[in-house]
Amino acid sequence: MVSSADPVTMEIPPKSPDGSEKSPPSKELLTSNTASTLCISSRSESVWTSAPRSKWDIYHKPVIVVSVGAAVFLFGIVITSLSCILIKNKKVYKMCGPAFLSLGLMLLVCGLVWIPIIRKKQKQRQKSQFLQTLRSFFFNR
Repeated sequence: MVSSADPVTMEIPPKSPDGSEKSPPSKELLTSNTASTLCISSRSESVWTSAPRSKWDIYHKPVIVVSVGAAVFLFGIVITSLSCILIKNKKVYKMCGPAFLSLGLMLLVCGLVWIPIIRKKQKQRQKSQFLQTLRSFFFNR
């Protein structure tokens, strides 16, 4: 009698509902497929749901980036101005001030550029939804 742990054992592949035979998926493929399916479904879920989103849901990330960038930029201005006013630790202020200025300005500009990109994407999404409804209206008759 052959045990189930024997590697020579041949199993009959399960039949699908349409009658074709398929080989069972390996465990390695199953785990990697599950991870990619979760990632894909989380991305495509927002595309297929047509629930209206609030302005905050759409623009909260760039608003946060702009706010943080403005705060860091203002902090850089304060630190840089301290290097002109104070005599003690002048080298530290002269090094840190421009670093905060540049970091804050970079975040501020990235957030301000991100907003028109989102607006353009929203307009394209509205156009594609309109075209899909027209296409389904004419081709599903």
